[in-house]
Amino acid sequence: MSARPDSRPIRRLSPETIERIAAGEVVERPASVVKELVENAIDAGATIVTVRLEGGGLDRIEVEDDGVGIPPEELELAVERHATSKLEPEGPIASIGTLGFRGEALAAIASVSRFRLTSRRPDRDAGEGISLVGGAPAGRFAAPRAPGTTAEVVDLFFNTPARRKFLKSAAAEQIEVVRTLERLYAAHPIVTLRVESDGREIASYPATTRLDDAAAHVLGPGLLREGFSVSGTVPGGSVRGVLGRPATASASSAGLLVAVNGRPVISRAIAQSVRAAFADYLPRSRFPVGVLHLELDHERIDVNVHPTKREIRFARERELLDALRVRVREGLLGAPPVAEIAAERGPIWGHPVRPFEPASARATAAPSLSSGAQSRLDVGAAAPASREQPPSAGRPKLRLLGCVGALYWVAESDDGIALIDQHAASERVLYEAILRDGALARQELVSPVPLRLSGAQRETVRAEAEAVSAAGFDVEPFGPETYLVRSVPSFRGSRARPEALLGLLDELSEGGRTTAIDGLRERRAATIACHAAIRAGDTIEPEELGKVLDALDRLPDARYSCPHGRPIVLLFPRSRLDRWFLRTGA
Repeated sequence: MSARPDSRPIRRLSPETIERIAAGEVVERPASVVKELVENAIDAGATIVTVRLEGGGLDRIEVEDDGVGIPPEELELAVERHATSKLEPEGPIASIGTLGFRGEALAAIASVSRFRLTSRRPDRDAGEGISLVGGAPAGRFAAPRAPGTTAEVVDLFFNTPARRKFLKSAAAEQIEVVRTLERLYAAHPIVTLRVESDGREIASYPATTRLDDAAAHVLGPGLLREGFSVSGTVPGGSVRGVLGRPATASASSAGLLVAVNGRPVISRAIAQSVRAAFADYLPRSRFPVGVLHLELDHERIDVNVHPTKREIRFARERELLDALRVRVREGLLGAPPVAEIAAERGPIWGHPVRPFEPASARATAAPSLSSGAQSRLDVGAAAPASREQPPSAGRPKLRLLGCVGALYWVAESDDGIALIDQHAASERVLYEAILRDGALARQELVSPVPLRLSGAQRETVRAEAEAVSAAGFDVEPFGPETYLVRSVPSFRGSRARPEALLGLLDELSEGGRTTAIDGLRERRAATIACHAAIRAGDTIEPEELGKVLDALDRLPDARYSCPHGRPIVLLFPRSRLDRWFLRTGA
């Protein structure tokens, strides 16, 4: 049915409404306010920037810097739309070398908050300030302060309650602020960034001239051990950076931090190019992590694609991306092996095939496997096991023959060969247990394991304490950036690695795995199960896998995929093997 025609006359909007619509292009949430204000501070030559939050930034945001300050006679211009110190009146806007437009951002922020701007130039004896309410001037004032600028934002979106209603909780907004600051720090590590929340420091990123040190502060110290350098020329400029080897790969692309001419950007094209360089070293579900800095001629980039300038467009993009892929590939293949990591976890690039166990090694109970003769590989599916009978009664047992790549088990059944994904099987069993019982069993560690967490991860520990505990982890602060892991989840004698906490926190900060079934409870259960399950690369015995398969069979109904849809068991029927080996007449 077509919409009703609008016969109302066309009218001009009021200046106030125009301001609020324009503000929405730049100010989406507290994190976007912090981004604009910190970028202004960096452009002003600040060496230390302190961000103070109350209520996750919903109640109050303060950004203080030690930059060059704003002359008193320019304070009104600083909060006026289309007034800036970063662009000549005639342009050109195509070759912007700064991070943002000071006046443009301040006007947008001031229009949806109670705003105060205080600044002092080094050649002045005192600071002066200006205040606005909903974008309307509310007065000038004098204030003592050291050289630099302080921007204070109170009651964000107080005059647009519909927009404030759709913001997340204070804890979630604060996590996003910290993640935003981590991206800014990765792009400008020569500037010290500090974050305080309700009077306490929650994160600090010290200035450094070493990109690998900066990457480790944001992405964890493991990147120093397992990272490799990327450097070289690309069309129109150069690239340098540090990326993690495949062992550090993440479940999402959020761990790849890209800066172009000092501007943190989100570029799907660059992420895909970097991922292509790892093509035969990573499964499709894993993504490289690290920090990349691209320095390009201004005429080769367009930063005006998005109002917040977080996205970017490249001229002659294909040749740039091809060259970037080659530079990353060169760094990956030229990186020396990490012997100590290989000794702990197996070879970096893959795991050897374990010797086959004797054919008499049997799982205590095996899933029912269909033996249909379709033209595709068959995924096992069968009716639920009877509660009155042993799980294996009336169904063929699997004779476990061995394990390939410390992940896939090869088994023989009466009617063919089966492949079992040990992680997917364990993940499904744990997922169902969490939904049923609400929490996992835990095993206390003899010696607590210290883990260094990023700022966003530390905030997630505090905000998602209940989910972390339900996952079987007991953690406590141990210094400004380190937490002690005192217990880990366990199931049927198998326990998770303490390092699994890091991946759990990353996914919880994003709301849980989005590929799982809808519903926050299910998403969190899937996330917890994934990081508590037997992992790819874990060496387990046939008896241990047998316990997992036994638990799988005891579920109320047949479950032959993990919570994210990947199959647990694949069957190659005997009839299929006969056709492949041209024995159809046998």
